[in-house]
Amino acid sequence: MSSPETRPADWEATKYSRVATPQREWSGAVIDRLKLAGNETVLDAGCGSGKVTEDLLGRLPEGRVIGVDGSPSMISEAEARLGDDPRVSFLCQDLTSLEVGEPVDAVFSNATFHWIRDHSALFSATAAATRPGGSLVAQCGGKGNVSEVVEALRIVGAQEPFAGVFGDFEEPWNFAGPEETEIRLFEAGYGEIDCWLEERIAHPEDPRGFFEASFLAPAREMLEPGLFTEYTDRLLAEMGQPTSFNYVRLNMTAKRKNENE
Repeated sequence: MSSPETRPADWEATKYSRVATPQREWSGAVIDRLKLAGNETVLDAGCGSGKVTEDLLGRLPEGRVIGVDGSPSMISEAEARLGDDPRVSFLCQDLTSLEVGEPVDAVFSNATFHWIRDHSALFSATAAATRPGGSLVAQCGGKGNVSEVVEALRIVGAQEPFAGVFGDFEEPWNFAGPEETEIRLFEAGYGEIDCWLEERIAHPEDPRGFFEASFLAPAREMLEPGLFTEYTDRLLAEMGQPTSFNYVRLNMTAKRKNENE
């Protein structure tokens, strides 16, 4: 299965906002790594429905957040949640071609970068959007992430009638390892780089809704509703109707190099 390459997948924002409790719970530790004074301008790269953006704003009483996401429905949801707060603005953009209009003090991202194929272009874009000496702090899916889901997608995607829709299986994610990520960050203009993997288990309250709103966002755009339901049924059956999902998170911290470095 491959998602459309011309634009990021549009998501079911309301459902995702309701079911994405694990991602929000994990984001607190990522925000803590930012070490904010409270007056910075922070780019929330992949802001989604704005729940984590709201947590970021709580750390920035005299600062502001620029939320960027490639999904129009996510941006709409975030604006409905936080649009009255003068400290936040939202942009619907592909993260590999950021245009924020001003250099930010830090880039933060939670559960987003694994949806982007070209990490070299991604990191070049975030570096260009960051002032020299500014920070990048992010967490996303890493090497070995949700291996059971990946295997089920390969098996069911090869079955009819889905094989005729998806063709050869191609993962919609980029689950990178720490070593290759450190190289890409360095080449994009970062220093003081640290990347590492961390295992987590998600126990969503609504496993099916969580599965549909996260892993299957690209497939939902390619299948009519009845076929999408059948696809979800087969995948969940293949995995034994899971109530939890095994994750491997890729953490990264880095500093934008100064011009003379």
